[in-house]
Amino acid sequence: MMRTRFTGVGTALITPFKKDGSVDETAVRQLVKRQIEAGVHFVSPCGTTGEAPTLGHREKLRICELVVSEANGRVPVLAGAGGYDTREVIELARELERIGVDGLLSVTPYYNKPTQEGLYQHYKAIANATSLPIVLYNVPGRTGVNLEVKTVARLAEMPNIVAVKEASANVVQMSEIIAATPDGFMLLGGDDPLTVAVMAIGGRGIVSVASNAAPGEMVQIVELCERGDYAAARRLHMWLLPFIQVNFVEANPIPVKAAMAAMGLIEESYRLPLVAPSPAAREKIMKVLQDLKLLGSAARAV
Repeated sequence: MMRTRFTGVGTALITPFKKDGSVDETAVRQLVKRQIEAGVHFVSPCGTTGEAPTLGHREKLRICELVVSEANGRVPVLAGAGGYDTREVIELARELERIGVDGLLSVTPYYNKPTQEGLYQHYKAIANATSLPIVLYNVPGRTGVNLEVKTVARLAEMPNIVAVKEASANVVQMSEIIAATPDGFMLLGGDDPLTVAVMAIGGRGIVSVASNAAPGEMVQIVELCERGDYAAARRLHMWLLPFIQVNFVEANPIPVKAAMAAMGLIEESYRLPLVAPSPAAREKIMKVLQDLKLLGSAARAV
């Protein structure tokens, strides 16, 4: 399968913080370098997993500057640019375009619960304000609103709206989106446990949480699917499944950051209202890391 921009595995990058709460810029660069060396196909900073709601405007721009600089054209950078104020999203989108990101991942407006027409007009306004390709991001479990199939199909008619990241966990809805949109429009999974299923119905990849810690394994799973070797993809998926699942034992990105800290990749630091995992959750995380022999490694090759 020929890969185009924003297909394959895109890592929804965590944002590493220092103990004083500031962004750890050195760690940002190190994490991006590790992702690229592991073969990840694109990176996506400042999204849900990057704790975007707790990042200030300037922090988002600075993080994206660092990611663009470290990527240096080796992989595309799909920057998070979503929110519940359309004007503010447009301002951020224009600044990110000037920084040199390759595309925008724009989550549906949350909290104010717009209608489908409101969602359409929101994305239309963003698309008209930037020349960057836009990936819609539907995650109704977090936003309280579902981006429906008909709305996605309308938006897919706009030349720079190129894909949707579907994190509804609704495989039927995903199938309907693929059926209702042009061949060039792409569907990306947003739920690691459904990666193989999404690829099987015609999805073009995954924006992954698990690949923060296990990038090589997630790349292998998706590339096996792209080659049509679903038996091998399933085997690797089943091996990694305990880690994929434990990443959601508490709210993302708490578990994956705890895991990465245990692996020696980052300092374990969160921004309120997120806090460290409970002792019970941490025990589960550590057990999975030990069982899969991920501790003390940069994710084992299988």
